[in-house]
Amino acid sequence: MLSKFYNLKNLKGDFTGGLVAGVVALPLALAFGVQSGMGATAGLYGAIAVGIFAALFGGTETQASGPTGPMTVVSATLVALAIDATGSLENGFSIIVLTFLLGGLFQIIFGFLNIASYVKYFPYPVVSGFMSGVGLIIIILQIFPFAGLSSAKSTVAVISDLPRLFSEANLQALLLGGITVAVYYLFPKITKAIPSALVALIAASLIAFFFKMDVPLIGEIPSGLPSLQLSGILEIPTESLGLVFEYAVVLAVLGSIDSLLTSVIADNMTKTKHNSNRELIGQGIGNMIAAAIGGIPGAGATKGTVVNINAGGRTRLSGVFHGLFLLAVLLGLGQLASQIPLCVLAGLLIPIGFKIVDFKGLKHLRKVPKSDAFVLVLVLLITTFGSLIYAVGFGLALACLLFMKKSGDMSEQGLEVGRVSDLDGSQPWTDEQEFYDQYKDKVIVKHLYGSLFFGFTSYFKDQIKALPDDIVAVIFRMDRVPYMDQSGLYALEDVIFDLREQDIEVLIVGLKEQPRDMLESVEIIPDLVPEEDVFEDFDDSFHSLKGKLKAS
Repeated sequence: MLSKFYNLKNLKGDFTGGLVAGVVALPLALAFGVQSGMGATAGLYGAIAVGIFAALFGGTETQASGPTGPMTVVSATLVALAIDATGSLENGFSIIVLTFLLGGLFQIIFGFLNIASYVKYFPYPVVSGFMSGVGLIIIILQIFPFAGLSSAKSTVAVISDLPRLFSEANLQALLLGGITVAVYYLFPKITKAIPSALVALIAASLIAFFFKMDVPLIGEIPSGLPSLQLSGILEIPTESLGLVFEYAVVLAVLGSIDSLLTSVIADNMTKTKHNSNRELIGQGIGNMIAAAIGGIPGAGATKGTVVNINAGGRTRLSGVFHGLFLLAVLLGLGQLASQIPLCVLAGLLIPIGFKIVDFKGLKHLRKVPKSDAFVLVLVLLITTFGSLIYAVGFGLALACLLFMKKSGDMSEQGLEVGRVSDLDGSQPWTDEQEFYDQYKDKVIVKHLYGSLFFGFTSYFKDQIKALPDDIVAVIFRMDRVPYMDQSGLYALEDVIFDLREQDIEVLIVGLKEQPRDMLESVEIIPDLVPEEDVFEDFDDSFHSLKGKLKAS
């Protein structure tokens, strides 16, 4: 009977995967809880609730969910605003809980309304600028805890308060934080079998304990099962409702993007296809339950998901085991966790902040279209030093406005501007007929029309994934592509990289000046596609590929 619902052959892998994912998630849950301003316990509660219930009800079989950097940054901003509005965390707690609850509810609504289908249209510069800004926020807000000092709650306040760092820094905390960072980066060179974050957490905490270092600690962590924290949510002052709805929407949108990106990674690793709408519903249920017990919200965690899959996790039971492991830690090791120094958690969060920063996008700022670079930098600055909400909203509006202007300019110049279509390769052009007749079972010709921009990238990737398994080459015809933005550039790069990983030959025909400049500027040509595989006309590519096919 059980076999109808679950294949017992997966049990060992699911248990191992969930256990390893839980070990990876433990130090991060504690650290994110502290950064949120609600304490380490809130991080554990959130990791347990989201980990278990998002796995049970979500749409990605191997997803490991819990507090993440982007979600924690938004949560921390909300907590700071609630404290400012009410005078204390205790007084503002009902505002925070209601916001988290509504954020989860909005995610459930998003799932039922198929909002997931629109998330994929976010332009790369907006996502990149936002994520880099989030990474910088994490780094900046951990500077003072790393030095054993209390920290301001905003990046601007931290930077203005930097002189205090040089006069009041706790040298023991700096040493301990430095040890944490060193172990985090160096331990994987010894072995990757044990998560370096956990090793760094335990090693630095033991050093602080045995050498009796005078550094601030996490403090008391309640033992036992969490209780409901819903009292007072219906008595929130009217003037606070705007804040509640504003941040609930931001958490819902960000949590959805964060989770769906991780779902795509899981799909690529397991060769499966997640259910986007169900994933949002599951994440929403997990976040609502986390809010109800006083935990911080979360999303699909990339690192936890990857280690879960690599350790053998294959079904949603692995995510449940991941959450149950954290629950066992809460029930049995709360007293030990209370002795963890805050500078150690800061030493874990700072490297995570650097990992969130999109160095790829920043490195190419001078090589991508100026409009994309401008949007990315603007979103990054507004995110880091202003409002996360305004950053995304303004970035989206500006990206769309700049693209419309670019489209209008190209129309005035007589260039074709349309949507990408005819991607199935079933309609050969006149100059392709001879080639098609000979090699239609071995080679796919992809016709691209119009501008390669952020609106086309997801569809393009899905089409490439649907290619037959037995093809040996793909020819991209770009004769009618007058313009490529940063999103289109990276989508094409990802697709070419995936094809080359499968030993599929890639040829490009008919590149216009702007797309060629873009591909050369980030070295897709010649690193991924050699110059000898880039052709002005189709006949030349035909003869080149014909010779290669005969040689093989």
